Amino acid sequence: MNDTDLQGCLAFIREAERLKSVLRSAHTSTGRHESTAEHTWRLCLMAMVFAPHLHAEGEPPLDLARVLQLCVIHDLGEAISGDIPAVEQAQVPDKSARERADLLTLMAPLPEDVRERYLALWEDYEHARTPEARVVKALDKLETILQHNQGANPASFDYAFNLVYGAKVTRGHPLIERIRAAVDADTRRHALERGQIDGSITAPAGPA
Repeated sequence: MNDTDLQGCLAFIREAERLKSVLRSAHTSTGRHESTAEHTWRLCLMAMVFAPHLHAEGEPPLDLARVLQLCVIHDLGEAISGDIPAVEQAQVPDKSARERADLLTLMAPLPEDVRERYLALWEDYEHARTPEARVVKALDKLETILQHNQGANPASFDYAFNLVYGAKVTRGHPLIERIRAAVDADTRRHALERGQIDGSITAPAGPA
């Protein structure tokens, strides 16, 4: 690595530090807003725990290095413009294009081959083209819901929304569906306690 590329990589890493200060709508168990960087960290942890068991029967194991790279890259563009809560995303039709542009801005100091590699990872995640990307997309939704269930949330928090959130991308794999069922049981308990649903509600098809 020459000195120009080294300095460019350091500049990129310095800029990426901004993700530590980007707050999400989720609360931690101590009641403060979590950061996008914290969400990304626990998504990586979930991937380490579950990814070895998530390849399709008869197929080779997932590439764990690629899985973790997808986890790290997937929300990196939020360092520029911040996070859009899931309940508000329908009002932002250009969310994907905005995040792609922000990611390119953030990666500008990197060598061109590195930029291209990271952008390809982000696009794989965004379009769920590979088995690794599909798993990360599912775990991303599950980590979010898991945090919502653990968080010390305000009284107005909408647990019922989470019963449909990410339903499409968490279908199709037995273990993902088992994780989803366990997380949904916790969500349903919170929603019942808040009077947001009645006991007959199950998790219907919902937004991706």
